[in-house]
Amino acid sequence: MAFVEFRDVSKIYQMGEVEVAAVSGMSFDIEQGEFVVVVGPSGAGKTTLLNMLGGMDSCTSGTIMLDGREVSAFSEKELTYYRRYDIGFVFQFYNLVQNLTAKENVELASQICKDPLDAAEVLAQVGLAKRMDNFPAQLSGGEQQRVAIARALAKNPKLLLCDEPTGALDYNTGKAILRLLQETCANTGKTVVLITHNSAFTAIADRVIHVREGRAADIQVNAHPVSADTLEW
Repeated sequence: MAFVEFRDVSKIYQMGEVEVAAVSGMSFDIEQGEFVVVVGPSGAGKTTLLNMLGGMDSCTSGTIMLDGREVSAFSEKELTYYRRYDIGFVFQFYNLVQNLTAKENVELASQICKDPLDAAEVLAQVGLAKRMDNFPAQLSGGEQQRVAIARALAKNPKLLLCDEPTGALDYNTGKAILRLLQETCANTGKTVVLITHNSAFTAIADRVIHVREGRAADIQVNAHPVSADTLEW
């Protein structure tokens, strides 16, 4: 059994009298410890996929499994615990609490978890050992995204979900964040799923899932992923 399994998953939204299929019969597997890039154009179903995998939305039909548990069968209470304990989220915008320091932002997430990591240690791992007492307004965009990544990692999640994590960053800072995510996956054994519209990012992935029109149109396994440092876009 794969670590993550999507089996014929569909998500249909009711827009008045019209049904809109955001995801239609999507199937794929992800192995534990993989760095996965989900790529596709706007409206292809990438974010809907991530929301269902992260327990923020439910599927209309099909089966979603994570680590042997059927997420698609969870109750609302079970989904709350699933989001709290098993999933780390990193978004395009950092969503930091402005009147808390970097360290306090990370501690805020670790307080709700069963087996959190030390906030100072995680901030050091993402290169912010000397910035942990700074407030978000005193940090660059790249540093704020590093805090957001540290906050997600401090939960010690089974799965790290990243939705366009470089979208608000300049080219060089974006590459640095990709390198950090790639190294985090390699060094910690965490399974990382990154959503993007940028096909250049596929070269750094262990597995690439191409999403088109709500389906996994193509799945590729990279035998030799390249370093994020070598990317050009």
